[in-house]
Amino acid sequence: MRRDTPPPRTGTTETEVLRGFLDYLRTAVAAKVEGVPEPQARTALVPSGTSLAGLLNHLAFVERATFLGEVVTNWKATFRAPDHDVVARYREAVARANEVLDGCTDLAAPLPGRRGPSVRWALTHLIEETGRHAGHADVLRELVDGTTGR
Repeated sequence: MRRDTPPPRTGTTETEVLRGFLDYLRTAVAAKVEGVPEPQARTALVPSGTSLAGLLNHLAFVERATFLGEVVTNWKATFRAPDHDVVARYREAVARANEVLDGCTDLAAPLPGRRGPSVRWALTHLIEETGRHAGHADVLRELVDGTTGR
């Protein structure tokens, strides 16, 4: 059992707050998958077929599509986890996304090399998407081994 971790106390700027909350959620969702042995990480425990590894794989695709402009043609397929380490794959996507974000100084501007969306929209979307799936991961992890908390 893990103890619950409260939301971050981030800086005073809008960028610091948005990135702080996104990083908090990224860490929480990756932690839900870490340490779960195979095959439990890939086992669907709900009728939709969702697994912990599948959720994290999907979020890696969301990071790359949103911040790196990668095209995803089959979003449903992103919920199927690859055979390799999904946590490392997710962290690599987050690191690449952060490299892009580190160069963004204007939240109202589009992401680099794109017409839209704005950096603000992209950060807000990823907070929503990651938070929603972190909640799903909370339930799945509790079903696997009883672990709760962030």
